[in-house]
Amino acid sequence: MNDSPLSQFPIAELGERLRLAREAVGLTQKQAADAISVARTTLVAIEQGQRRVKMDELQRLSKLYQTSVNAILRREAVHVDLVPRFRKLLGSKDAAAAKATELLANLARAEVDLENLLGIKRARNYPPERPILSGDVRMQAEQDALELRQRLGLGFAPAVDIVTLLEMELGLRVYVRRFDGSVSGVFAYDETLGGCILLNANHPRERRNQTAGHELGHFISVRNAPEVLHADEPENSREERYANAFGRSFMTPAGAVRQKFQEVTAGSSRLTRRHIIVLAHFFGVSREAIVRRLEELCLTKKGTWNWFEENGGITDDQASQVLGDLKASDPQKAEANRPTTLRLNLLAAEAYRQELLSEGQLARLLQVDRVELREMLHDMEVQEDEADGAPILLT
Repeated sequence: MNDSPLSQFPIAELGERLRLAREAVGLTQKQAADAISVARTTLVAIEQGQRRVKMDELQRLSKLYQTSVNAILRREAVHVDLVPRFRKLLGSKDAAAAKATELLANLARAEVDLENLLGIKRARNYPPERPILSGDVRMQAEQDALELRQRLGLGFAPAVDIVTLLEMELGLRVYVRRFDGSVSGVFAYDETLGGCILLNANHPRERRNQTAGHELGHFISVRNAPEVLHADEPENSREERYANAFGRSFMTPAGAVRQKFQEVTAGSSRLTRRHIIVLAHFFGVSREAIVRRLEELCLTKKGTWNWFEENGGITDDQASQVLGDLKASDPQKAEANRPTTLRLNLLAAEAYRQELLSEGQLARLLQVDRVELREMLHDMEVQEDEADGAPILLT
């Protein structure tokens, strides 16, 4: 059985798209048929949905019609543009935010474009939306975060790799890329694209984890409202208070923090830098975030973090001395140095291998130059060669 995207495309719809493409360039059926060396009756049958076009015919017709196989086979989903949804939110002066939202839109659009072309349907395991109720917004966020943790089977375990969790367990699109440091993250939702989150690779991993938790809170509570999160943004709305509380509760659930706090500080009469470093590392959040959480849960007095700041702070060197080899690596930051994401690389390489897109079309879609594209395709080819002899996937 042939499971290629071409074989799965509705034959009548494909014929209609080819007819429209032909008419758009002003060619008759006979002219088009002669150009690709088939009988006019064959072309008529293709356009009427009575005969499926072959891939080599489709490629020649696409070139003749001054379009691409991708454009003919693409679903309407690829025409979704997230950028206009942010314009009212951003105004005209926030250039950093505008660039970040455009980056998210381009990444999501390219990914969906390639998925549709390859016949890939991204699985979604979205929890139901939880509208923000009247009353104590922080208490609701805490409960909603706890319920999502239970749904994901986390319990009190740390969500250190929240990016993979959101991608693999929920089916959200999460991108870690480098952009202006004043923006921490971007969130948008579209029924076609799904939930999309962009995190700033210029920020430390622990801070990105907190941003991801915050954006997850928006996805849970106000899914259809796009957001650009700036560094140190004040809580000026119930939605922001909910998202911040949700992020804290998801990354540092109260029960787990209390339990780990008792373990780490057992036998001590004072909260030390070592305690804070160990706790922050365990939960995958910043040292400030864990101290603020301890203050919130009344496990240390208010103003504790301010005291540490006024008395030399807690430095990265001190953290390295305490953690040693346990200090987490940051492969996502390293991957962000690539021109595009690993998943986009894999999808693009497969589309190129199947001759669904040319080199030029891929370069335009991914917004990279041809040199970068060739290097990426070469890397994918090398990895494929290294996999020769590996077990075959059963589909």
